[in-house]
Amino acid sequence: MFINKINSNDMVTVDLLDFKPKEKSLLFDIKEGLFMELLLKEKEFRAFLSEIDWEIFRNKYVAIGCTSDAIVPLWAYMVIADKLSEVASGYAYSPPEQLDIDLWRTNILSTDFNHLSHQKVVVRQSQQVPPELYIAITSKLKPLVRTLMYGEAGLPKVILKNKKLE
Repeated sequence: MFINKINSNDMVTVDLLDFKPKEKSLLFDIKEGLFMELLLKEKEFRAFLSEIDWEIFRNKYVAIGCTSDAIVPLWAYMVIADKLSEVASGYAYSPPEQLDIDLWRTNILSTDFNHLSHQKVVVRQSQQVPPELYIAITSKLKPLVRTLMYGEAGLPKVILKNKKLE
């Protein structure tokens, strides 16, 4: 986590990019196991799953989905989840981009920010950070910080001042 103490303003900067997962999640695309990428035939689908080297998912986060317009029976997702449970760090029915954001949010929400208690905190702006992560950091820091700001330390936008902590 990047913390930059600005002596003149006594502010601490938090950069949400520091909480971004190090690796992108992988996509397990069910379409690859479908007949003509549209129809799930159980026998062929189970054969497809038995031929996969599940080790490629070891210690990875996996987004399970289907990139074709096929109707996939729900039990198929359960079978895939069972296979991934042996090797993957985590998995979800989700586009990979959304799973990455969810993991990023989890990193933020699971961080102990008690060291920022009663501080003036600036959350650094970045176009790479989705809005839901600014919402997550706000909910996490609101009860702790004296002042929460957004932007850069030189010209931050005040979001809230916690009167109880002043």
